[in-house]
Amino acid sequence: MSNLKKLAGQTAVYGLSSILGRSINFLMIIVYTEYLSKEAMGSFTSIYALIGFLNIVFTYGMETTFFRFSTGKNLDPKKVYNSTQSLLVTSTLVLGSGLFLLAPWLAEWLDYPGQAYLFRWTALILSFDAILAIPFAKLRLENKALIFAGAKIFNIFLNIFFNLLLIIVFPYLITKGIISEGFLGYRSDWGVEYILLSNLLANGLIIPLVWWKAGFFKFQLEGAIVKPMWAYSIPLLFMGLAGVTNELLSRFLFEYVLPPNFYAGLSAREAGGIFGANFKLAILMNLVIQAFKYAAEPFFFKQSTDKNSPQLYAKVMHVFILFCTLLMIAISVNLDWLGPFFLRQSGYGAGLFIVPTLLMGYLLLGVYFNLSIWFKITDQTKYSFWITLVGAALTVAVIFIFVPIWGYMGGALSTIICYFVMCLLCYLYGQKYYPIPYQTARGLFYLLISFVVSYLGFYLELGDPIINFLAKNSLIIFYLGLIFLLEKDQIKSYLPKRKKL
Repeated sequence: MSNLKKLAGQTAVYGLSSILGRSINFLMIIVYTEYLSKEAMGSFTSIYALIGFLNIVFTYGMETTFFRFSTGKNLDPKKVYNSTQSLLVTSTLVLGSGLFLLAPWLAEWLDYPGQAYLFRWTALILSFDAILAIPFAKLRLENKALIFAGAKIFNIFLNIFFNLLLIIVFPYLITKGIISEGFLGYRSDWGVEYILLSNLLANGLIIPLVWWKAGFFKFQLEGAIVKPMWAYSIPLLFMGLAGVTNELLSRFLFEYVLPPNFYAGLSAREAGGIFGANFKLAILMNLVIQAFKYAAEPFFFKQSTDKNSPQLYAKVMHVFILFCTLLMIAISVNLDWLGPFFLRQSGYGAGLFIVPTLLMGYLLLGVYFNLSIWFKITDQTKYSFWITLVGAALTVAVIFIFVPIWGYMGGALSTIICYFVMCLLCYLYGQKYYPIPYQTARGLFYLLISFVVSYLGFYLELGDPIINFLAKNSLIIFYLGLIFLLEKDQIKSYLPKRKKL
């Protein structure tokens, strides 16, 4: 129980930066949907899906590799840090330069004629993210959670500052005649450009701070360290791609797969903006998963030598499912007012019905992260390649088959189908090579009943707003009561025992 408390505490600290960052990113949707066009939102959705996908390629599993080798026996942690960072900086120079040079071709191919600068900025954003990955991982490994959170929060507020300055403040000053249209090269016809530029400036400005706090590295590539690290990380690259393939590829491909005039009065890019904006509403689930991941990954590795670690991993999984299913219901039943509050312009509400499906998809991604610990701690990362390959194939197939038929829901379904199959495969292989006593039947029950309750609450309509609100949210109480009824013995075991008089 003390280990679970420790993990919960670390999750809370890491979650401060992760949840704050993603929450503010989530809140920025209010600004974007208020001040930018649906076409600009479509561009934002597509380009940031590409960034998320390529970010995995640029880091290729090196964070997890760094944790594994830094906690391994007979290895100098300083040499591991130097080698990992040196390898990542070298590969970033190659990948970043290549993407920078290919920018004009990408702009034409992705239907952004004359906007090659968007993809040059993308190359720089990806490069800055990559060279910060290992220093941030080192702070996590050394339990410098406050420094980690502080740097992340500083980056967040820089990003917000530049976004608000460029999207709201400058246009206001121009309309008031305080500054002219061309002030510092400002262009009022830009939209997604200012989102990218804000991200670029914020990331670039924190590099010296993070490198200083984590410790500057010495360029060092020792074959004895780099070679096994490379072999360990490459399968993780494919596992990482699995984590973003469904979530991001669906958003990236949506506008290119959707038939012309599928939604009356909307271009494919505008429909992609609506799809992407509703995807953002489901990010509340991903906030929890990301915070959990930051704390759980080093925690899992450190606990791997304990003989009771399988039982601990099973408990962590069960608590994770309980909490996340409750969160899914809480969001879903309140979408009737959450949607209009965050998605400001008319038209975005047409995609709200896919949000519970997307929430379940994110939840299954979190389940997969829990399940995947078996091949990380047994050095069997090769299995991630095959599991990922199946998941990626399913994602692409579902998108191409169902988006032209069902539009928004076709894109959302790829989330559940992909991650459920990946979870199933990971569970079956894991129980064979590293058995963990998961409460499988009960976990599946909670997933199913919470999904049904989520859609029941979403579609429930009783007329009077107050009665409707109370009725919808009573489903949260119902689910809490069900958890208490089924888990009362476990809950009692967590409570402190009374001392006998």
